[in-house]
Amino acid sequence: MELQRRGHAVTIASSAAHLAKVEAEHLAFYPVRPDVQLDNRELMSYVMDARHGSERVVRYFAELVRESYEDTLQAGRHADAILTHPITFGSVLVAQKLDLPWISTVLAPISLLSAYDPPVSAQAPWMHGLRVFGRGFMKRLWDWGRRRTLAWVKPVLELRQELGLGTGEHPLFEGSHSPSLVLALFSRQLADPQPDWPPNSVATGFPFYDRGELTPELQQFLAEGPAPVVFTLGSSAVGAAGSFYVQSLAAVMRVGCRAVFLTGSHPQGLPEELPAGVITAAYAPHGAIFPRAAAIVHQGGIGTTAQAMRSGRPALVMPFAHDQFDNAERARRRGAAEVVYRSRYNSRRVARALRRLLQEPSYARSAAELSQQVKAEAGADSAASAIERKILR
Repeated sequence: MELQRRGHAVTIASSAAHLAKVEAEHLAFYPVRPDVQLDNRELMSYVMDARHGSERVVRYFAELVRESYEDTLQAGRHADAILTHPITFGSVLVAQKLDLPWISTVLAPISLLSAYDPPVSAQAPWMHGLRVFGRGFMKRLWDWGRRRTLAWVKPVLELRQELGLGTGEHPLFEGSHSPSLVLALFSRQLADPQPDWPPNSVATGFPFYDRGELTPELQQFLAEGPAPVVFTLGSSAVGAAGSFYVQSLAAVMRVGCRAVFLTGSHPQGLPEELPAGVITAAYAPHGAIFPRAAAIVHQGGIGTTAQAMRSGRPALVMPFAHDQFDNAERARRRGAAEVVYRSRYNSRRVARALRRLLQEPSYARSAAELSQQVKAEAGADSAASAIERKILR
């Protein structure tokens, strides 16, 4: 949208599920397979597994790389440059096959896999403690991971060869990063640039997308009493919530606070008749509701984490999979959040954590300071300027 505001013609090539939202912003759209439906609870449960979820997502997109490549190629023939995401394997191949200026992006620090600033992996969070053995050890650990995950992306490597692009680098690691410009689309408050980031990396800050307003029902609820605790599982984990909402409601009863539960399109096991001071909604724009919360409980997805950091409110994070464990730990380090793993998430622990977040002033101070720093970064503007420097020089 920022590029469009600057006069550029922009096309989004993505899952057909996003068509209506993209066209509502007057952007061109090309549907690209696979067409992922985020309200598919069975699929979300499958890919939100902490131990195996990342492998399942990568294998899924790798196995469909030919379809993705064919669809993206149609959009690429009309493009002057192409921007890619770490698992849009087909779009990287299109950029290289058409010899287009290629800009890659990462949404969260874990995608840069620094030995200087080791991430917390969902598969084995305890491995983060191995950083005490130094950068050399962590680098060898990442090299082991590269070898182990080559099998996940075998279809991508095979298609590269067929297209005459050679073997290339590992599609999940160096091969996902453009040699000319890598946009780190997250706040420096989450991770500072490191010496082993890809060359030509630019840390932009979060590019926030704010649309929509609170419903009259939510506005009335917020006006009727003290700020509530807001519970949300973002756009994906909400389809694999398990007992999250039931345990959260029990924790609210223990603490005696007001609460808003953002449940997606599912009832999530909550009773039809809720206690006084508790309300549910399928959705509310995080940019509108988070600043009006007393605290936020969320899954640690990068978009939700960004909005929580900007809101100035302390957070309790219950990570599910993927980058969420690392995002949670980075927020905790800033003094603005606590973390409870999913296997330990019950009403008693959650109530204790909420009391600390609501009653200890240090959390509110840290969250307020973090908010000011995040707001000052202007991520969309920084990213658009970096793109222009690349394609207009």
